[in-house]
Amino acid sequence: MDWLVSTAEFLVNEVLSQPAYLIGLITAAGLIALKKSAGQIVGGAIKATLGFLLIGAGATLVVGALAPLGEMIQGATGAHGVIPTNEAIVGIAQEQYGARVAWLMILGFAVSLLLARFTPLRYVFLTGHHMLFMATLLTVVLAISGQTSWVVVVVGGVLLGILLVAMPAFAHPWTKRVTGNDTVAIGHFGTAGYIAAGVTGRLVGRRSRSTEEMNLPEGLRFLRDSMVATALSMVLIHVIVSLVFLAKAGKETAFKAFGENGAAGASGVGDYVMHSVMQGLQFGIAVAVILFGVRTILGELVPAFQGIARKLVPGAVPSLDAPIVFPYAQNAVLVGFVSSFLGGLVSLGLLAWIFHPAFGLALVLPGLVPHFFTGGAAGVYGNATGGRRGAALGAFVNGVLITFLPALLLKVLGAFGEENTTFGDADFGWFGTLIGYAAKAGEAGGVVLMLLIGAAVLLGAIVVQKRVVETGWDPGAHRDALLPPTGAPDTAGGTTTGTPVAYAKIAPPRGAPKPPPPPEGEKGGGA
Repeated sequence: MDWLVSTAEFLVNEVLSQPAYLIGLITAAGLIALKKSAGQIVGGAIKATLGFLLIGAGATLVVGALAPLGEMIQGATGAHGVIPTNEAIVGIAQEQYGARVAWLMILGFAVSLLLARFTPLRYVFLTGHHMLFMATLLTVVLAISGQTSWVVVVVGGVLLGILLVAMPAFAHPWTKRVTGNDTVAIGHFGTAGYIAAGVTGRLVGRRSRSTEEMNLPEGLRFLRDSMVATALSMVLIHVIVSLVFLAKAGKETAFKAFGENGAAGASGVGDYVMHSVMQGLQFGIAVAVILFGVRTILGELVPAFQGIARKLVPGAVPSLDAPIVFPYAQNAVLVGFVSSFLGGLVSLGLLAWIFHPAFGLALVLPGLVPHFFTGGAAGVYGNATGGRRGAALGAFVNGVLITFLPALLLKVLGAFGEENTTFGDADFGWFGTLIGYAAKAGEAGGVVLMLLIGAAVLLGAIVVQKRVVETGWDPGAHRDALLPPTGAPDTAGGTTTGTPVAYAKIAPPRGAPKPPPPPEGEKGGGA
């Protein structure tokens, strides 16, 4: 049996948990199904893999740019508590539950493919690291509740498989609003925050213009370049926070904020300020790298996926990581990040003032990395249905969710709840909490309750797919009807007379996925 465990752990830890390899293999399989040449298969797979590595490189730069800022914010505010970091809690849990996590993840992915093949939920979840995160969460909450190993693997695998097809379905009406077509879905366990942002946008931003349509004065026209606007904004944030931290903590402590990885830190006030400026500029570079990676992978994966869909899951839609929506509203990403972080700060204040004393909830500090990625995506979803107000308030709601939900999740993590970190994204919080309390009902009762929860999620997703997604419901249609007509020139050189300025009519970025052509013999015209 040892070789089976070793093989499973190798597949999970070295292949399936590495999204770049997984995407490369999926791309190669799709190109093989399309009967491409060996050179096209190898080249397409490598290019898709490199696209995901570019996203990872950008994410690393984001983490590096935000780490000193997070330290300065904590030093300036004096806040102490738990910082949700998925990678950290997964690394801690792997030491104790690695084998069970491996088998649970493999079973869960297999279940998701079966559900995609035989139910209306034609989504294939390709975000490998989030599969690993959710597999680890389910393993931890089931094992801590006293469930036996086989229950942990089998029940946990079924629940994971359900989530892998259900969450993209719940978000898909909103994702279609962002992308304008059915080519890709969101495959990221921050889905509850994205849906909440879209709903918030519907409520508050009916006449609010898109973040991508800001009319800037001539002297500020350079801010139309999203990389420049992002870098400038982050430079201002870094400099302001660094000066507050310097005033409160003093030179000796403040200068050490830039002394990570063996560096000596700042040598003087001027050097300290310029370190802050450089960190802000590095953040702008990081965002540009992420966006380029997204465009690179889409250029290879979407055509190749059509081949795999025809063979294994007819009509399948690839579910991809959160940055996949960033190119559709790049200004909204920055608005969403700042607003989500503000929501985290407000929620931290509420936890410290009310919920920690009254209910014993832990203080959850706003981690800049989860607020950037989930907050940025929430900003895009909120902008799609509510323009600028939707982007700001929708992402603010996301920030509240990813602060309170981890605090609730800590209650069911047992000894892992005493660590200085936990799972951060919204779906880990609500689903982990539900399953954690259900699992405590005993082996038989717990299994029944957990499977009932899974069945409810699956049934709900099928209903949404059949009655909402497939009927073509557009969550922003009411907004389009309320926006005033425009007389701006159209792409054909004429003018639009009386046509509302709909979000979906904004031209998608270069490299964004296009709807696949209809199969031969069928009528269709795309989304």
